[in-house]
Amino acid sequence: MQANSVQQALELIQDNDIIWCHSMAATPYLLLHGLADIALQRRDLTLLQLHTEGSERLADPALQGHLRQRAFFVGGSTRQAVASGLADYVPIFLSEIPKLMRSGEQPVDTVLCQVSPPDKHGFCSLGISVEATRAALQVAKRKIAWINPSMPRTHGDSFVHLSDFDRTFEYQAPLHEHRPARQNEITRQIGANVASLIDDGDCLQLGIGAIPDATLSCLQQHQNLGIHTEMFSDGVLPLVQSGVINNSNKRKHRGRIVTTFAMGTQALYDFVDDNPDVAFLDVEYTNDTSVIRKNPQVVSINSALQVDLSGQVCADSMGTSIYSGVGGQMDFVRGAALAEGGKAIIALPSTAKGGQVSRISSMLSPGAGVVTTRAHVHYIVTEYGIANLRARSIKERAKALIEIAHPNFRETLEQAFWQDWGLSL
Repeated sequence: MQANSVQQALELIQDNDIIWCHSMAATPYLLLHGLADIALQRRDLTLLQLHTEGSERLADPALQGHLRQRAFFVGGSTRQAVASGLADYVPIFLSEIPKLMRSGEQPVDTVLCQVSPPDKHGFCSLGISVEATRAALQVAKRKIAWINPSMPRTHGDSFVHLSDFDRTFEYQAPLHEHRPARQNEITRQIGANVASLIDDGDCLQLGIGAIPDATLSCLQQHQNLGIHTEMFSDGVLPLVQSGVINNSNKRKHRGRIVTTFAMGTQALYDFVDDNPDVAFLDVEYTNDTSVIRKNPQVVSINSALQVDLSGQVCADSMGTSIYSGVGGQMDFVRGAALAEGGKAIIALPSTAKGGQVSRISSMLSPGAGVVTTRAHVHYIVTEYGIANLRARSIKERAKALIEIAHPNFRETLEQAFWQDWGLSL
């Protein structure tokens, strides 16, 4: 049934419903704005989500008892709510979320999604974000869609027939855009250091932000690069246009970029629109280590908040304060490690808080989450160099990491290593 308003579309939601929300730049923010209103007439709603855009209203304390967010990844719109106890964070590998729903371990009553208009065969597209929403649609009792003509029609696992929706609402509005991050000397040097580890024919996994963009800008002279990733942004476009990225060396999905979502500017959304060379696939598949490892020369490039001298990588929290999530980092760190000629890279600035704090520390802050373990870690990269930790002892790791720490903290780190670990360098 086609609704005449957002409120009419959301009338299907019942007390105690567990709701899955389409996420990333495909967040159906109009539906979420309406949900904030209708939730006041319901009790004990649970909103499951990854990173959502434009959902700040759902953190309103007035919604307590009516709606509670349950985030598998924390972003700007949910960070404060999680910190204040108004929302919950669930640490989990991104690849596991569809399995939870398909197995019934995580029930889903209602799905809210944003899709393209139907094509001549009646199929809408999930557009720029498939992630776990495909799985949610397969198991949910009720499906509510915002049909937005601004949503690109993408290829892969994105298609949903119009008849599968219980209620639709059509309205054209802009998609959320993510502008390229501003570069500085530090991010440019980190990007150059990461790029020095990339060879012709490599298959890349990388995210969004200044460091991935800086890395990509250093690859113009490379050849036959491929993309099999969780997400990508505008930084990939110049390399596709110049032919550097052609996916010719891949064994899985040769000739095609593989992703589960995209987030960037309108130029990126125009690029993926009806582009058969880009496959948006279920995240249970894209992030499956057994799939990732089948491509040769997989290089995963991920970020971190803190690394200790044994190589433990914290990427989701600052102490006990949740900042982001586990996401797909370990999926790709392990997949790259198992791939023929693969490399797993963690890249981060050497300091935080304007140079006051070293991101490389003797020990992780109390409560910090270990996303990549010391047994999985491979390369750590800062603006001061590259540390290869694979098959190195604790003492060797500490020495290598101190060498790429900011010079202002190296002596302190050596002293802390002796005090904390009882080892001298």
